[in-house]
Amino acid sequence: MKIGKVLNLEVRDSRTGIVHEYYCKIIEKNKNYLMIDYPIHAQTKKTAFFPIGTLLSASFIGNDQAVYQFSSEIAARIKMNIPALAIHIPDQTDIKRIQRREYVRIETTVDVAVHSTDNQFPPFVTVTSDISGGGLALITDKNIELGIGLKADLWLSLQMQNAEYYYIYGQAEVVYIRDVNSRVNLLSLKFISISKQDRQRIVRFCFEKQREARQKELI
Repeated sequence: MKIGKVLNLEVRDSRTGIVHEYYCKIIEKNKNYLMIDYPIHAQTKKTAFFPIGTLLSASFIGNDQAVYQFSSEIAARIKMNIPALAIHIPDQTDIKRIQRREYVRIETTVDVAVHSTDNQFPPFVTVTSDISGGGLALITDKNIELGIGLKADLWLSLQMQNAEYYYIYGQAEVVYIRDVNSRVNLLSLKFISISKQDRQRIVRFCFEKQREARQKELI
């Protein structure tokens, strides 16, 4: 866990039992503690103030694009260049990998601009049916004729839970076409060229959507 790494936190409200989600960054570390900036609530965007001893579950995306999770607690409030909190560093054996390297696909709508890499079709704008770090499925009009093997340049707009927007570029190849109804097809594409940073952002986006769905199930 390097300085600058984003942590997603889950903290249970002791009064209501509801689990709230926050995010923060690691701003310093030593042998025993991670120093984090004050967490921001994922929905309200308000800064959270936790008492010392608050238990939390933290997760982050590793260099291998898998998601890792550990439990910790707030050990102290400290003064640095900005107000910060110290949390206990877990033993390596207590950090659990909770997502396999294979990319998890989630059903969600993301705006996508599609351009032909080889000028085989006119550019168009559509939305996803699902997405993962390995590819996506697009909803397309029947009038747009795309064949298996065609390559496309894709621009996606991802909104994270912390209200950040990322604009992702990737080159993809059509691998499957499904006839949905008389009006639309569903095109499955796999990424054949995408930066590691952009792929990690998609993985993080999918992870956040999973957590959001689990949170709704608990309400």
